[in-house]
Amino acid sequence: MFRRNTRRGNYAYTVTRVKAKKSQLIKEEEYNKMLLMSLPEISRYMSESGYQKEMSELAGRMSGIDLVEYASYLNMSRVFTSILKASEGELYTMVSAYLEKWNIWNVKMILRGKSFGLDEKSIKEDLVPAGSLKEAQLDKLLSLSTVEEILTEYSRMDSVNIPSDLIAGYMGTSGGLAVIEDFLDKFKYARLLQAIVPDSRPTLMFQDYIRHEIDLVNFSTIMKLKAEGIYGEANVMEYIVPGGKQIDRRTAAQLANIESVSGVSSEISQMDFYEAVKPILDAPVVSIRAIESALKRYEMERAKKFSHMNPLSVAPVMDYMIHKENEVSNILAIARGIQSGLDTEVIKGLLVI
Repeated sequence: MFRRNTRRGNYAYTVTRVKAKKSQLIKEEEYNKMLLMSLPEISRYMSESGYQKEMSELAGRMSGIDLVEYASYLNMSRVFTSILKASEGELYTMVSAYLEKWNIWNVKMILRGKSFGLDEKSIKEDLVPAGSLKEAQLDKLLSLSTVEEILTEYSRMDSVNIPSDLIAGYMGTSGGLAVIEDFLDKFKYARLLQAIVPDSRPTLMFQDYIRHEIDLVNFSTIMKLKAEGIYGEANVMEYIVPGGKQIDRRTAAQLANIESVSGVSSEISQMDFYEAVKPILDAPVVSIRAIESALKRYEMERAKKFSHMNPLSVAPVMDYMIHKENEVSNILAIARGIQSGLDTEVIKGLLVI
């Protein structure tokens, strides 16, 4: 899928661009202001900030939460595409490989939307065409009626070998879509790791970063399953993404066999992210949502440190993209929370700042 590029990459130029973009991200005090706004006021605020172009472009045919959601995703997609276009050499290869995750995101959104009977317009508002699948290809997938048709067409578009028995077995099975999503998530990381040729310091660092990200994904999965009363190697290992740095298959199996959520604490005491989740695991009642937020904050802090330690590498680019994704997530949490009439403190608890 990804052709190896032997040129080192234009790190100085691209990093300068993303640092300028990062300085424009929404700050904590601005989120606090948004929490006190109405939905129309949030739309107006976004129209006067970095989302001005998208808000103006869409205002004639959308309003309210639809406008905020679609403009946010469209802006993020354009920003990421511009970063990719500005990159060269091995930097381009790494950024391109990382952005492929949006192909998986989009396919999952389309599958979920179709499963719930949503119309094409509603599904499209949640799509981010920042990967190799562009808008025309996503429209093609949206036009298809069945999960089988969508997966078959996606397999052709993105060179994905989805097992035929997985597609055939979807109909008439409970949890079929979850099995397909699990396959796609594993495929995402398998292809990303395959795309990284660790023959230089920047590419070796990028590989290490992604493997740590897989650790966080696997730990979050294990904890979610425990919260639902699912534990034990036989029940959990099928959901584990291969390739983690600290949570390999043996460690994952050990964590899976622990029955309680709180019992995990001592087993991860030597892992990098332990201090981020320790207070939550030690609490009388363990909140899975709090664990996920803590892991997200840890990931963002690690990306920032990674960037500072390696200023002329892929690290600052990754740091910016992760923070941009989080900004969009926060905007949508505020807008959806206000639309639903949630208390300000409840919405604030959903934000990762």
